Amino acid sequence: MRKIYYFLKPLIPRFVQIILRRKIATIKIKKYQSCWPINKQANKLPEKWHGWPESKKFAFILTHDVDAEKGLARCIQLVEIEKEFEFQSSFNFIPGKYKVPDELRHYLVNNGFEVGIHGLKHDGKLYKNYKTFQNRAVSINKYLKEWGAVGFRSPAMHHNLDWLHDLNIEYDASTFDTDPFEPQSSGIGTIFPLWVKGDSNKDGYIELPYTLPQDFTLFIIMKETNIDIWKQKLDWIVESGGMALLNTHPNLMNFMNEKLKREEYPVELYLKFLQYVSEKYRGMYWHSLPVQISRFWRTFEA
Repeated sequence: MRKIYYFLKPLIPRFVQIILRRKIATIKIKKYQSCWPINKQANKLPEKWHGWPESKKFAFILTHDVDAEKGLARCIQLVEIEKEFEFQSSFNFIPGKYKVPDELRHYLVNNGFEVGIHGLKHDGKLYKNYKTFQNRAVSINKYLKEWGAVGFRSPAMHHNLDWLHDLNIEYDASTFDTDPFEPQSSGIGTIFPLWVKGDSNKDGYIELPYTLPQDFTLFIIMKETNIDIWKQKLDWIVESGGMALLNTHPNLMNFMNEKLKREEYPVELYLKFLQYVSEKYRGMYWHSLPVQISRFWRTFEA
């Protein structure tokens, strides 16, 4: 069904795609209310768990997928907002879809942020078959090396954890604990990182599931006007001592207080969430970049 959808997708107007997804979400939210936004089975502690660094209560990670070229211009604005709260994040780019300025990548890294790869394109065909994946993996690995990046996230959160061993990465972030609204909706059922073992020929890597609902789901598909769901899920993760990992999209954020376009939401909603975390849980979270938490987890798994 996914292959058929992406074959037909170019023929379906974007606004029609959004309408269809909203109708499907209305059905799913009733069906999956027992396991979304919180899957109560996902807080099982890993074996031999000894806690987060510095004895912090939970881990807190911010990531961004730049799905469209217009999002490039908003990255620096987003950095400035996060710096006000002493937060840092990772930005995942699509090098085969638009040109990523070297100046932007250098600015992010020099300011303590991270750069990752968000697929080669955003056409839903990365996992069409293994040969296609292998061919694209060559280019993805080239960009990983050129950028000095070690993290990857698949477009549309598609994933095949076995095939991802072909990438020269330290971590992948293409999964989630629970999210029935994604095209590939099976979650990995944990709010902790996961070690994906390799074999004699391929290295293992750390899987970092996002554990807070994506902004696109909340504010575009569900048309939420507040951050109550983010707060509800975060509070449960904190209580469980897990990893709160959020993925947002700069191209969806409206920074200018102008009339919202069809796929935009006020950046103030994101700002309010950062403020909520900073004020309510200050001193309780281990805030890290994805690369930092993946290296910590690799040591834990060793």
